[in-house]
Formats: sequence, structure tokens, C-alpha cells
Amino acid sequence: MVKLIIGKKGTGKTKKLITLANEAVKASNGNVVVIEKGSKLTYDVTHKARLIDTEQYSISGFDMFFGFLSGLCAGNYDVTDVLVDSTLKIGGQDFDQFASFIEKINDLAAKTETHFTFLVSADESELPKSIEAVSEKV
Repeated sequence: MVKLIIGKKGTGKTKKLITLANEAVKASNGNVVVIEKGSKLTYDVTHKARLIDTEQYSISGFDMFFGFLSGLCAGNYDVTDVLVDSTLKIGGQDFDQFASFIEKINDLAAKTETHFTFLVSADESELPKSIEAVSEKV
């Protein structure tokens, strides 16, 4: 399952991600991973979740990001939830590439039975229509 939380900067997306991550840890029988650009969530997300800073791995672009997420799932079969903050800062501002990335993530989620949640700082009208089905406004 893939879920997008869409809204402009300052609309409460990160607070929602923190809540979702902490709830997922309580409900999960596996591992919960929170991915961010930088290390601003260190004290907000429970220590029981794996917190990954993409800057430590020099991740940039949606292709590289997809490879990273695929490797994460391949290397640890019991990842149940992956929550991503600052998706467009990690992958880039090309919305067509973003739509293609989400299609591939949908396939990965189905194959690995992993729940993916992405925070997207944009207006919903800017995004391609193909990703409307998985989006949620904040």
C-alpha cells in the first residue's frame, strides 16, 4: 500500500508523519523505517523505529531513491512500514518522474507487503492525475 500526504509547507505533514510512525511501531510485528533528508526527527520519532538520513548515503533522484528502498526491503524481509519525509527534496521536483516513481513503489509495496507513506510538499493541483488515487490532503 502506498499513501501520499500532500500539502504545502507548514500544513502539519511532518507532525502527522511522526504520529503515524509512532503508531506503526506499536502496531507492527516487524520493523518500521522513517526516512528523512537531514536529521530533524531524531527526538520526535521513537527509538524503536529505524531512522535513516538520506544525506548520509548521498541519495538524490527518484531512480536512486527507488533502488535504495528496494534494497531496504530486500535486505530485511520484515520491514512493515516505510515513512518518508521531504520526498521531493530527496527525489527532485520533476513531477513526471515522481509519478513514475510512485508506480514502481506501488509494485514494490505489493511484492513485499510493505506500507509506504510519502510526504509531498506541493499543491495537489501541481501533481499528475495518475497519483490522485493514493493521495491524502493534510
